[in-house]
Amino acid sequence: MTLNVQFLTLWMMFVSGLGLGVLFDGIRVLAGQLRVPRWTQPVTDLLYWILATVLIFRILYWSNQGQVRLFVFLGLLIGIVLYFTAISRPVVRFMLFCINVVKALYRFLVKTVQMVIIKPIIALFRFFILFLGFLATVAIFLYKFVLQCLYPFWKLLAWLTRPLWRPLLKHVRIPRWLTDIGFWFARIWAWLRRWF
Repeated sequence: MTLNVQFLTLWMMFVSGLGLGVLFDGIRVLAGQLRVPRWTQPVTDLLYWILATVLIFRILYWSNQGQVRLFVFLGLLIGIVLYFTAISRPVVRFMLFCINVVKALYRFLVKTVQMVIIKPIIALFRFFILFLGFLATVAIFLYKFVLQCLYPFWKLLAWLTRPLWRPLLKHVRIPRWLTDIGFWFARIWAWLRRWF
């Protein structure tokens, strides 16, 4: 192994130590912000160490064909110690700032969607229901008015044509289903008149 490869490996392990610190703080901050239950912490730690091991060995294999030497652990240790002594707090603050920005953007988007899309649709729906109610009220009023106006003429017409249709009723049998429909129509009409 040449000196250049050794320095490259030392540098990559140093950067990997910094990366492991960032990954550890990221998982810790996300778990705190998402209020993850405490019983998931061992599972999270196990997943962290599996991911860290895979990443370290992939980087080690890329830098020196996977040869494990003392300076590999030295580089990792220096990176981790430097991260947790000097860089951890600013990184955690930056992560919290980013999470707060994402939360603010999410709240802004939710309020924008409510103001621009949902509330106008609800208002249009309410207006449509009120308009239909108004039209139904006007239609029922006009229907009653026309019935009241035509009622004397209907009575007169029924009285004038009574000699024609009265003998026919003796020979006509109304089917049962037709009387049932008439009964239900009369009940619906009575209900409508009670409400409108």
